[in-house]
Amino acid sequence: MYPSVAEAVALPVIRRARPQVVAGSAGMQGRVRWVHVAEVADIAHLLRGGELVLTTGIALPEEPAALTGYVDDLAAVHAAGLVIELVRRWNDHVPEALVTAADRHRLPLITLAEETRFVSVTEAVVALIVDAQLAELRAAEQVHETFTSLTVAGAEPAEVLREVARISGLPVVLETLGHEVLAYDAAGQDPTELLADWSQRSRSVAVPERTAYDEEAGWLVTVVGAQGADWGRLVLLSPDPPPHRHMVVAERAASALAVHRLVARDRESLERQTHRMLLAQLLGQAVPPPDLAARAAALGVTLERRQLVGVAIRPGHMTPRAPALATQEVLRDLAEVTASAARRVSVPALVGVVDDTSVRALLSLPAHARVDAVLRRLAEEVHRSTAGPVLVAVGTTVSHAAEVRRSLGEAAHVAGAALRTPGAQLYHKLDNVRLRGLLHLLREDERVQAFADRELGPLLARDAHQRSRLVELLRCYCEQGGNKSAAAAAAHLSRTAYYQQLSRIAQVLGVSLEDPESVLSLYVALLVHELDA
Repeated sequence: MYPSVAEAVALPVIRRARPQVVAGSAGMQGRVRWVHVAEVADIAHLLRGGELVLTTGIALPEEPAALTGYVDDLAAVHAAGLVIELVRRWNDHVPEALVTAADRHRLPLITLAEETRFVSVTEAVVALIVDAQLAELRAAEQVHETFTSLTVAGAEPAEVLREVARISGLPVVLETLGHEVLAYDAAGQDPTELLADWSQRSRSVAVPERTAYDEEAGWLVTVVGAQGADWGRLVLLSPDPPPHRHMVVAERAASALAVHRLVARDRESLERQTHRMLLAQLLGQAVPPPDLAARAAALGVTLERRQLVGVAIRPGHMTPRAPALATQEVLRDLAEVTASAARRVSVPALVGVVDDTSVRALLSLPAHARVDAVLRRLAEEVHRSTAGPVLVAVGTTVSHAAEVRRSLGEAAHVAGAALRTPGAQLYHKLDNVRLRGLLHLLREDERVQAFADRELGPLLARDAHQRSRLVELLRCYCEQGGNKSAAAAAAHLSRTAYYQQLSRIAQVLGVSLEDPESVLSLYVALLVHELDA
């Protein structure tokens, strides 16, 4: 990183000349790329930006308008600052026109009260620049060595992010392209504050290049993945414009993460890789490639004149903060379990991990097969073969390869909605998720979020402020269909105590819990809040 104007002014050779910042103090942290000695006013066209201009002022114009234009030109080419020696032209102060223009542009204007050898100033500042560049190069070399070692060692993403936070001192977040947090290191800050409303905040930050800094958000963002196969973004939360070293850190970390992802995928069996590629094409293209049916048939999965059913299988214990990294190994194992289960029940299927949350399967059934019976056998086999809880969701049955995309998409939608559906089911269909399914589809709609906030806002604020559990007690009431006795039992409270809490809830919200429409609105808001939790 180049030295700042303030650092240059602090050099002994300048301090001896009794420097005084008379204007543009707000720009003293601007970076000095070079030093340029110039007595003529027509100098801006020779500058490239970042120069500290030294002058005695002897050849500068007299007219205030011309002096203003001189400063305007320097600011237009992003000069770092203007240093004027007060000996030959002006004795104790510079013209007001220079001061006013410099302040307007936040261009540092510094006067020197003593005669100064500009060549000595140039030597000292250039030496400072060279030292800073050498330090930056050494730091960049260290960064390269660090992340090369991490890549070779096959470091997990959590290790990579920990190193990013250590080197930069900044919080760092790895997210999917869908703005879901995969991993983070808060660098000693509050993780709750770091991740609050992350998805919404992240959607508002779009950068034009693979690595760029968004000044308004204070985010340094770099894309993770190979060009054409990007899968995430690495975000460093940097309130101030980052030095070049931090950009190097972000890019090297992104490379290490991309390599880790490739290596992790290489651990899949060849069969899973092949199935995953076919499923990805079915999901990613509205019209499947002409040869896809033949390639699937070569794997023993016929797509023509068959009943085709999309299935999604998700671990039942997924955490909302980091679903991908927490479940990648689980998903690979679950894919193998699902494929084995399909073989045991004699169901041809394409099975693979195509995203960061679930295993997808495409079942190919004979035209006369009873779909529900096959799904029941397959789901039983999957549940029996897994150590932990899993959720099986299915889409509608289709008959053409071009419709498979819809069935697989429906299965993923049902799985997402069914994660929070009470009760255990062998498998879930669109019919099962009902209102939760609709709300899951609309969960990104700002109007739905605003509705939930309006309905529950006062209650959420009361719980946060007084550490009460009014939202939880309201949920019990809604889930028990307004049966106060059953709700009290579900909340593990006496009826008297629970009734008092219900009265408090009604008072805080300003509604009647005897009104069916009010209860319905509150229950819908609770479901939306639950999806967003």
